[in-house]
Amino acid sequence: MSDRNAIARSAAAKLERAADTLRSLPVLIGFDGFIDSIIHAVDQRRNPGPDGYTRLRTIDQFAQRVAAAAGKSANIELVVKEDRFGGNGPLMAGALGRAGAAVTYVGAIGAIEKPSELHPIYGGFSAVCERVVPVAPPARTDALEFDDGKIMLGRPENVQSIGWDSLVADIGHDRLVSMFRNSALIGIVNWVMMPGVESIWHGIRTEAFADERAESKRIFLDLADPTRRSDEDVRSAVRRIADLDRAVPVTLGLNLSEAQRVASVLGLRALRVDSGPGLAASVREGAIAVRDSINIDCVVIHPREGAGAADARGNAAWFDGPFTENPRLSTGAGDHFNAGFSLGQLLGMTIDECLALGCATSGAYVRDAQSPDATRLKDFLRDLPGSNPT
Repeated sequence: MSDRNAIARSAAAKLERAADTLRSLPVLIGFDGFIDSIIHAVDQRRNPGPDGYTRLRTIDQFAQRVAAAAGKSANIELVVKEDRFGGNGPLMAGALGRAGAAVTYVGAIGAIEKPSELHPIYGGFSAVCERVVPVAPPARTDALEFDDGKIMLGRPENVQSIGWDSLVADIGHDRLVSMFRNSALIGIVNWVMMPGVESIWHGIRTEAFADERAESKRIFLDLADPTRRSDEDVRSAVRRIADLDRAVPVTLGLNLSEAQRVASVLGLRALRVDSGPGLAASVREGAIAVRDSINIDCVVIHPREGAGAADARGNAAWFDGPFTENPRLSTGAGDHFNAGFSLGQLLGMTIDECLALGCATSGAYVRDAQSPDATRLKDFLRDLPGSNPT
């Protein structure tokens, strides 16, 4: 049995043994929430029926239609095919809940008319959580789908209002602090769309864990595509993350492009390989370099081909991901990786096993188009599909 398969099977065995203890390790995730509208852009309308049209099939066709309107005007019909819940936080929390964790979710998942009550679109999501705490209505994303990709048109104003002060007003200071202190794992995602996230980091640092470092707890952070934020914004976030790590051990999760941006802002000569045989070593060494530069507990980087990580104890590893040429769903794969890796950390797995569990959670999700439960995860790890043939 290869080392890769041995690591995966070891992770499966630990996941099975931890089934009874997992529910005693509370997880708190926040704070975004979106309703994603899946939309077709109409090319020609044949009849007024719901399917009586041909759609613009490529982004280039859509771009040409828009460009032709310059100096004139255009009216492009959009057909909403489906509304579904989204957001980095709910996707990560849902994956952890399906795997068996006791998850509390706090975020923008409230009803439009009464934000303190759950929005109906999150009914299925709430069923896999132990508790949900709505604090704002969801933001909206219009996802224009084409055969060669998506154009995501975001309206994030509802999540932009969430910060430490708003959480204190909605939940109460003592209850909020207690929720953080009583959680074994805290996940805070989507920094890029939520300017209030840094105030939440600061509140955790100065009010929830001001006295001494909570070594037995973990915080997982995901910046969520910092390309739209300035270099100074990224530098400021990195400084605050390093400060937060003084209160609770922090793991920073990044996809490859996010990691490259952070490395560039930090002035590191790292992560120069985008694909091919040198990728694994580049990601592993890049994780070491970024972690050393920020000086936090752990950095994990997950390109499509696998994942690499480095921690403060000198451990570093790469794990070849399970490859599929035909994913049924790719949106949310990174959030599911984050859930699996965090689950491994919560259960005290080695860094190799955490990477295996992250890749397995993402790999099962893109094949099944749904979050895997614990049984599916264990079976997937024990019969791990092959890696990317590069």
